[in-house]
Amino acid sequence: MDRFEIEGKEVLEGIAKPSGNSAHVIVPKRWRGADVKIVRVSDPDTDE
Repeated sequence: MDRFEIEGKEVLEGIAKPSGNSAHVIVPKRWRGADVKIVRVSDPDTDE
């Protein structure tokens, strides 16, 4: 696994859920309009 160093304000953990032909991660409403970075930390589940 690669290691990244990111400066930020807050960290959340979540699961990318199916959304049409892609996936989405839900973040708090208060993050609306903020710049965010998403880091994948595991391989996708290929059973889906």
